[in-house]
Amino acid sequence: MTSPQPTTSPSSAADLDDAYETCRLLTKKEARNFYFAFLTLPAQRRRAIYVAYAFCRYCDDSVDAEGTTDEKLVRIARLRRMLAEAYDGHATEPVFVGLADVADRYQIPQEYFDEVLNGVESDLVKTRYSDFEELRGYCYQVASVVGLICIHIFGYHGGETARRHAIDLGLAMQLTNICRDVREDWEFGRVYLPQDEMRRYGVTEEDLAAGAVTDSFAELLQFQIDRARGYFASGRLLLPYLPKSSRACPAALGFIYGGVLDRIERAGYDVFGDRITVSKGAKVALMTKAWLIGPWLK
Repeated sequence: MTSPQPTTSPSSAADLDDAYETCRLLTKKEARNFYFAFLTLPAQRRRAIYVAYAFCRYCDDSVDAEGTTDEKLVRIARLRRMLAEAYDGHATEPVFVGLADVADRYQIPQEYFDEVLNGVESDLVKTRYSDFEELRGYCYQVASVVGLICIHIFGYHGGETARRHAIDLGLAMQLTNICRDVREDWEFGRVYLPQDEMRRYGVTEEDLAAGAVTDSFAELLQFQIDRARGYFASGRLLLPYLPKSSRACPAALGFIYGGVLDRIERAGYDVFGDRITVSKGAKVALMTKAWLIGPWLK
């Protein structure tokens, strides 16, 4: 794909600057693993990624904040209207002013953002997944389409092949979140571990409620970790389809999220205690590694 070109926007330069700064500050405050990876991008693409993250943050917060299911559905409906207004050139809220500009500059289909909203909306009505195929559909909505949004911002060639690897990278990252956040998801009333695989390994919801790190639970989590690593391997194949200046960002995300999987294993699969994270120092080291070798990773 060619490099992005400036486009005409109905928003003033001051409005756009404010919108992009709002998204940057939100990303810096809220993003735990993403912010460091985003720093590897060229400035224009970096600020566009901040907008994409801010939109996803808005979506997540709309269902995770306090309120009844009906109130949360109203919030999602409002976000849908604001998204439509952004694509129609009538955005007023800073994040959506930025989104309108980014979507125009990088030719991002509205359906990708709609899919993110579909995914977070499903969290309000669906809390269990019968098998991996069902879970994968959810992961596509909340994570893989984010990968598709990102490669529009990164710039890419290779058509469907590149898009498939971007989809797999997003899937790998969401599976990592699922492994790490078993306790947190349970507290929200959600279980993302596929039900048939829980039965296969002999893990019950009572085990999750008790925070029991049994041998069966360890085997189940290792199975999920191995699956995530397989998708990370496919995600790495995306890099040659990106400009060299954009490769370090997905490379860093792969390193950081892969580090989370490593830490889960080192913690003996205990994801019920303190939240498993990669330290700030380790993130900086991984980001530096990606920055140095990312352009040459194949």
